[in-house]
Amino acid sequence: MSERKKVGILGGTFNPPHIGHLMIAEGVRDIAGLEEIRFMPNAIPPHKVKEGDAAAWQRLEMTRLAVRENPDFTVEPIEVDSGGVSYTSRTMDLLREREPGSDFSFIIGGDSIDHLHTWYDIDALVEKVEFIGVPRPGSGASSRYPVKMVGIPQIDLSSTLLREKLKAGRSVKYLIPDPVIRFIREEGLYGV
Repeated sequence: MSERKKVGILGGTFNPPHIGHLMIAEGVRDIAGLEEIRFMPNAIPPHKVKEGDAAAWQRLEMTRLAVRENPDFTVEPIEVDSGGVSYTSRTMDLLREREPGSDFSFIIGGDSIDHLHTWYDIDALVEKVEFIGVPRPGSGASSRYPVKMVGIPQIDLSSTLLREKLKAGRSVKYLIPDPVIRFIREEGLYGV
C-alpha cells in the first residue's frame, strides 16, 4: 500500500503575493512535514472584493511568478478556473475527489483563525482538512475549531499595505518577488 501524499493548501487573494506568503508556506512545509504547498488564489473571495483589485487571472499569474523558484511550491488554479464565489468546503470536495490519495492541510493565518466560525459549511470542512494555523501580529488566533498551530517567524505585512505603497510610488523591493513587481508594472496594476 502506497503512502498518502501530504499536501498543504494556502488559499487567499494574493493581491499581490508577497514574501510573507512565501515565508508562511516554507515554514509550514518544513515544520508540518508536507510534501507540497499549493497556493490557491480565490476566483471571487467571499470576504474581500474591492474595486480596482487585480483580475483573477492576473492574481493567478502573479502567484505563479512568485512561487516558480521553489520546487515544493505549485499553484492550484481550481477556484479561478471554476469562477464565481470561492468556498473552501466546496473546493476541498473537488480536490479530494480528484486526488483520493492525498491528505490536505489548509494553512491559515491568525486573523482567519479568529473568523473560522463565519466560514461557509465550517462544520463539514473541519472533517475534510486539517487546519494548520500560523500566528499573525495583532490577531488572537483562537477558535473553537481544531487548528494545529505552528511557530514560524512573523512578519507584519499585508497585500493591502503593499497596494498602498505601490499606489504612492514607494518601494516594495524585497517585499514582493522581483518577477511579480515586473508583472505589476507591465500590467499597470495598483496605480503603478
